[in-house]
Amino acid sequence: MALKLITAGESHGPGLTCVVEGLPAGLELDREAIDRDMARRQLGHGRGGRMKIERDRADVTGGVRHGRTLGGPIALQVANRDFANWEERMNPWPVEADVPEVHLPRPGHADLAGVQKYGFTDVRNVLERASARETAARVAGGALAKAFLRAVGVEIVSHVTQIGSVQAPERNGLAFEDFADVDASPVRCLDAHVSKAMVEEINVLRKRNESLGGVFEVRAFGLVPGLGSHVSWESRLDGRIGLAMLSIQAVKGCGIGDGFDLAGRPGSAAHDEIFYEEERGYFRETNRSGGVEGGMSTGEPLVVRCGMKPLPTLTKPLRSVDIATREPAEALRERTDSCTVPAAGVVGEAMLAIVLAGAYREKFGGDHVDDVRAALAAYEERIGWKRRRP
Repeated sequence: MALKLITAGESHGPGLTCVVEGLPAGLELDREAIDRDMARRQLGHGRGGRMKIERDRADVTGGVRHGRTLGGPIALQVANRDFANWEERMNPWPVEADVPEVHLPRPGHADLAGVQKYGFTDVRNVLERASARETAARVAGGALAKAFLRAVGVEIVSHVTQIGSVQAPERNGLAFEDFADVDASPVRCLDAHVSKAMVEEINVLRKRNESLGGVFEVRAFGLVPGLGSHVSWESRLDGRIGLAMLSIQAVKGCGIGDGFDLAGRPGSAAHDEIFYEEERGYFRETNRSGGVEGGMSTGEPLVVRCGMKPLPTLTKPLRSVDIATREPAEALRERTDSCTVPAAGVVGEAMLAIVLAGAYREKFGGDHVDDVRAALAAYEERIGWKRRRP
């Protein structure tokens, strides 16, 4: 049983649509929890004017009855309130008004490659779909995947570890409870002192007409060992995670566990030694591998770190070329954010949830959520797994 997610829609179009297929019947959904994740995606110091317009919520239009899934595809819609200001420019149907084309591609964006690939003369035909506004639909679908994961004992959280040049110190042994108040930070950082420094970094660079990137970390607690597989490249869990995370707009790097740091260590300092105790079962005292070995989950917390580049839309545009005249020009200046790393962490939660929910569906099947739980319990008994609470 595979889990599939597809989104449709443009940044300033009528709205965004998400369809999730593969969730079992009988799964209880919490509308407030879904909309809470939608609101969390809009959080973070450094967001621009668009967030003052939108008040995102996901409306279910199919696949759910009285708060429970029916086993078929689930459709969600997220309205774009800003469409009222763009109705002539982004109407799905022909309009009488003369709508000017955009000919100024932005360095670092999909603009130029997109018009070359699809044969457009108007950059807006590319930038609208390439925009990170699309992630609102992913977060809506990811909230459904999170609901399924909670039903099998898994929780997913995230936090920001770096914005610009400001980096939080490494913290070992983070537990699920440590993330209870992470959204209270304006940059979703667990360290209050570093959080203030990150806010100041954004303020300083924003005044210089700069955008900022950074690093966010996503963790999953409560995973059973054996998700994914070593037998084929497309089945490896870390490969699937990398695909999902690198598909997030502006994410340029993804590491599992200690990631690139492992490359410079000797083997004795790179791997997680294995122990066994009757009351705990198999366990590791370190988690350098980030909860994945040989393409499979180990049962330790899953740790994924993503590096995000600064956004390519700048208030002081970079040099570019007008695609109509081929003459030098400044890149398009569109409304934008200064920093979206805190929001990207919430998108990362959604993408990791989609991958992990899919891995559970593939391994344990089941038409009803109770069937999934029964298959999971039988597997845990067979391997002698001592369930660890998130």
